[in-house]
Amino acid sequence: MRNFRFLTAAIFLLFISAGANAQLQRNDSERQLFEALNRERATQNLGALQWDDVLFKAARQHALRMANLNMLEHQLPSESDLEGRLAEAGARFSVIAENIAVGASPPIIHGGWMDSPGHRKNILDPRLTSVGIAAVHGPGGLFAVQDFSRSVPELSVEQQEQKVVSLLGSMGFRSANATEGARKTCQNDAGFEGTSAKSMIRFEVSDLNKLPEDIEKKIRERPFSKAAVGACRANRAPGFSRYRIAVLFF
Repeated sequence: MRNFRFLTAAIFLLFISAGANAQLQRNDSERQLFEALNRERATQNLGALQWDDVLFKAARQHALRMANLNMLEHQLPSESDLEGRLAEAGARFSVIAENIAVGASPPIIHGGWMDSPGHRKNILDPRLTSVGIAAVHGPGGLFAVQDFSRSVPELSVEQQEQKVVSLLGSMGFRSANATEGARKTCQNDAGFEGTSAKSMIRFEVSDLNKLPEDIEKKIRERPFSKAAVGACRANRAPGFSRYRIAVLFF
């Protein structure tokens, strides 16, 4: 067994099974692993993971490659790493993880994952929201992949700004008519321009449903009553998604 950042892998003893051509439809083994995963989460009072077809596509492609090569690896020769594989499939995320295994049957594979601290941690990670699971037969047995993520919704600049405006409104701030200045400020790395603002703050987050505690504390310390919000494109690795926000205070 070995660890690779948040990725964990275990090899389970297996028995020979015939290969199969896979279509992008869930097979019985994949359904069994998905149901077993969410039963485990339910016992820990964790929310069920949602099935994600994009993650499923990435997981199925990786499982097929492993079965064809009869190798159990998170990154096969001439293949991208997990971040790259999920991004290439079209996923957008703030957290990712992966479990892989080869075994005789879904119950044996699931039991092995739950007996392994690293795999179990991924299955029961409260940060994760989505999963795609693949299981295909190869010469070495049933090759299984669980690709997990915390998905990030695609929001327009206006939608991002409105979410932050609402959060600031709940903190007592009134909106200032300086959105364009806030957007220009968002695009800069220092200072602010085109506005008579008295103070500002920039930050990047992957969740706009609430502000991080440290950011909220800084905002509450500002002795102002009005604020303008500007959003812009965040610098990010492919697949990993964050929102970049600037708030001007008046």
